Amino acid sequence: MALYGAAAAVLEALERGEGGLKALVYNSRFPLYALVSETLRYAAVLEKVLSGAGLLQAEKKLSPQLAKVLVYDLLFGKGLKCGGRWKALARRHRARLQAELARLKVQQKVSRNEELLSPAQAASPAASQVPRYVRVNTLKTCVDDVIDFFKRQGYSYLGKAGSVEELRALSGKKFLLDLHLPELLVFPPQTDFHDNLLYTSGHIILQDKASCLPAFLLSPAPGSHVIDACAAPGNKTSHLAAILKNKGQIFAFDMDTKRLATMNTLLMRAGVTGFQLAQQDFLTVDPTEPRYSKVTYILLDPSCSGSGMLSRVPGQEAAVGAQRLRALAAFQRRALAHALRFPALRRLVYSTCSLHREENEDVVWAVLQESGSAFRLVDAFPAWPCRGLAAFPGAESCLRASPADTLTHGFFVAVLEPCGEGAAVPSSLPAAAEEKPQCGEGTEPGAAPKKRKRKKQRVKE
Repeated sequence: MALYGAAAAVLEALERGEGGLKALVYNSRFPLYALVSETLRYAAVLEKVLSGAGLLQAEKKLSPQLAKVLVYDLLFGKGLKCGGRWKALARRHRARLQAELARLKVQQKVSRNEELLSPAQAASPAASQVPRYVRVNTLKTCVDDVIDFFKRQGYSYLGKAGSVEELRALSGKKFLLDLHLPELLVFPPQTDFHDNLLYTSGHIILQDKASCLPAFLLSPAPGSHVIDACAAPGNKTSHLAAILKNKGQIFAFDMDTKRLATMNTLLMRAGVTGFQLAQQDFLTVDPTEPRYSKVTYILLDPSCSGSGMLSRVPGQEAAVGAQRLRALAAFQRRALAHALRFPALRRLVYSTCSLHREENEDVVWAVLQESGSAFRLVDAFPAWPCRGLAAFPGAESCLRASPADTLTHGFFVAVLEPCGEGAAVPSSLPAAAEEKPQCGEGTEPGAAPKKRKRKKQRVKE
């Protein structure tokens, strides 16, 4: 009951214009994105079914939003998961609802539910072709154990991918180890793991491949002090902690209280220790404060237009005007210039989920120009197929990602290091994925880092 009530509340908030889907879902304690987005996608069909079946007239206390969520899961989803009176109510009307759905199909001369959707309501080809990426949380488990777990659940493991085309060809219950990132498993598009034990226990993180690049390329050494400048929702922070093996310190900043609270829950579930969350604008952080004197790595993923984010929800696509784009780019330049002021900095990763050159190459080039010869671009990940736009000399050192070329969301990454002495060692970044870590290399979830190695938890079905 609570799950469907929370989903209905998100629908109501969307109708009132209180925020975007991702922001509203993020603030909930339930994994709602798939349920709400699919309910929205089928909204026009659901309204016809509800009207034809007379459900809202028969059940006066049932709100339209809750009715849509319940009927979506009953007719189009995986079946009602909750208990309580709403489940009983929906089941009482199931025969009438199913009959109305069947009548609609006959009327429109279609046989499949998807065919009831108009072209505008159907998922975009790009969104529907991006695989489901699953990052193994090495703070709690290892790749081999997760592969074994999925195999016991009936999935077929095909080994390490040799090309993007192999990822594109995935179907059914088959999965691969990613060809670039060593802790990333790849499943067919729209595979849903939100209710899977590995996800709910924090052993796996559902994170797009492109979003994994910033922490992977920052590659802080265990024991390092790291800043995650614009940290929420926390997936990149948990990735940093895994790379650090929970040895070191992460300073994570965000302005929103609710986002920080949810992020804290996510990090605790992932077994992250050694982090400090601060409700603070990163631009107001003093680089000369003693507590930051040992910060050698910074991940800067600032607010952006989100133009690279694929949406399966009609009307939720990112749109940004020229004025908004200029304001975002100005903020991003200030944030990047500020990050480069930390005195012990050895490597910085700047990333966005934007496709716009103004937020990407132009920001990096402007700040490099301002810094004189103090910092340089590193040729990041030579094996990566998509490079930066030719906006300035050396821009090909940057990375870009796109649904067509890398089967990911749209993304941009640049790696900067100080020139001369003090640069991070090694300064050349990964050419290809390293071998996946062996089991038993990290710390137990929730345990403070210790000198002796401890065996990781195994998940039981």
